[in-house]
Amino acid sequence: MSRSSGRSENGKKKLKKRKKKDMGSFYFRLTQLSMACILAGACVLFYQTGYIQTVVSLYREAEAVMERSSAEDFMEDQSGEVYDADGNLIALLRNERNLVYLTCEEIPDAAKDAFVSIEDKRFYRHHGFDPFAILRAARSLVTRKSITQGGSTITQQLARNIYLTHTVNWERKVEEIFIAMALEKKYSKDEILEFYINNIYFSNGYYGIQAASRGYFGRDVSELTLSETAFLCAIPNGPELYDPLIHMEHTLERRDLILENMYEDERITETAYKEALAQTITLHSSRTSFTRTWAHIYIYERAARALMEATGEDYDACRRKLYTGGYRVYTSIDMDTQKLLQDSVDRQLSGYNTLNSNGTYALQASAVCIDNQTGLVTAIVGGRSQQDILPDYNRAFMSFRQPGSAIKPLIVYTPALERGYTASSTLKDVKEEDGPANATNRYSQTVSLRTAVEQSLNTTADRLFRELTPEVGLSYLLDMNFSSIKETDYTPAAALGGLATGVSALELTAGYAALANDGVYRLPDCITMITDMDGNIIIMPDRQEHPVYETAAAREMTDILEGVLTRGTARGKGIPDVPCAGKTGTTNDYIDGWFAGYTAHYTSGIWIGFDTPRKNGSLSGSSAPVDIWKNFMTELHEGLPVLPLNDQN
Repeated sequence: MSRSSGRSENGKKKLKKRKKKDMGSFYFRLTQLSMACILAGACVLFYQTGYIQTVVSLYREAEAVMERSSAEDFMEDQSGEVYDADGNLIALLRNERNLVYLTCEEIPDAAKDAFVSIEDKRFYRHHGFDPFAILRAARSLVTRKSITQGGSTITQQLARNIYLTHTVNWERKVEEIFIAMALEKKYSKDEILEFYINNIYFSNGYYGIQAASRGYFGRDVSELTLSETAFLCAIPNGPELYDPLIHMEHTLERRDLILENMYEDERITETAYKEALAQTITLHSSRTSFTRTWAHIYIYERAARALMEATGEDYDACRRKLYTGGYRVYTSIDMDTQKLLQDSVDRQLSGYNTLNSNGTYALQASAVCIDNQTGLVTAIVGGRSQQDILPDYNRAFMSFRQPGSAIKPLIVYTPALERGYTASSTLKDVKEEDGPANATNRYSQTVSLRTAVEQSLNTTADRLFRELTPEVGLSYLLDMNFSSIKETDYTPAAALGGLATGVSALELTAGYAALANDGVYRLPDCITMITDMDGNIIIMPDRQEHPVYETAAAREMTDILEGVLTRGTARGKGIPDVPCAGKTGTTNDYIDGWFAGYTAHYTSGIWIGFDTPRKNGSLSGSSAPVDIWKNFMTELHEGLPVLPLNDQN
């Protein structure tokens, strides 16, 4: 072939390509023009029908929402946490949204990777809205007959959960996209993922992965395996469908899908993938993770009061804050001591099983234990434990009953010791015409003050109280924050515990703790510190204390009360080989039975009776109350050094 003919042939090919290119360019321009016309027409139509104005309005609303937005929006309604004396988590303070907040650094990488893999693969690349995710979801629906990844981004889901309703319409979807895009401008990807994982719903009242982990596994999420983490991450996609307590098989199926996505995305190795698939999931419901005790009721009350004193807000507002503010409440409650005290009460009263109309035990009890080193409450029992009935009314600090003779050391004998009387002082033991009788109806004419206390004589207490005057005697109770002293209590009957409303077990125990503490009263409490979720101290209570009794009088009273457990009304009920002191108390007709006593280590008080006062012939302070006290205190002191009373310093 000649060179000229070759050039001619090439020229023809170039011309043909040029024409084809021009034609393609023509069709491309025609397509663009057509799309522009369609878009313009759509805009005109949208404008005429008001859609454009609606979209603009939605955009402005989204911008306004973001102007007001702050990180606190994603931290509302957080569950508080309660810790015992050893720093162990013992309860969650929660309302409808059981949320325990974690920072991004505290959320395990496995959880973050799981959510990104299954919910939003392009999370770190898009700007809040991802059209590719919608196409990917549509393709999955066609090829797999199911949607393995949703069309909404993580940011869109966060916008919907926090700022919008779940109503399905185009306006909400548009506003959701606008808010999501605005969120991406205001917050980092790590912050958005943190907000998302802490606010999504994990079914059964759990919001956020930490609450879910504790609820379903009884452990922090940081302690979970890869398989368990993926299992939790399966739930939010459909909290009803994937509720593990009802549809475990569905949750496991989605867990497997999450693990598959993580493996395909190279976020886990093949070995880790296979091991996670093979792991058996065992749930431990929160109903067994945190056992509610009578102590919890007292803790919640004291924490709310502490917030009230610190903030000046009313009690109800502070109570609500406990359940929504994410506070960390640290207490002096020792859960081993709490269980020991509860068991001691339950065992002693196990033979009394008559029920009230509401199904609760008729014969009830309350008990308190105070650490003499700190003055703080270590255990507080508000009633007998009963299967299927949760503690609700803590009698130890909510119920007030006549204290009987247990009040005598506080308002009669120790005040008398401050005024020149001694343990060996002679007192007249004679039944006066208008005076009280002794429980035994026996009288010795004269007795020592020591014997009068040991035998709980009413004649001597009445005579001394009249000499002191009720005003003086009751002033000691007021000085120790006994809260229910009435004007009608200023009579001689108060010497024997005849008070209109009475005292609580907590108040009486704190009064005896003052005797154990050389006459210095310390306000009983169980709150040692309250912090916010970041560990910043909100409340560090000052330990309130002040002298009520003279040291010498308190020490002499302790020496006298030791005799109650060796020669007196509680004879033989002391703690073996441990110095201890205490006093029985029984009201008229054996309606209430009390015992309060102490060692160098602890002070404990016990009450037994019926909620609706009535006679119980077998009840007295020297029976069940002191038996509970002895059994509890004996076990409590095992392994503790033996210390003499009046030698705490």
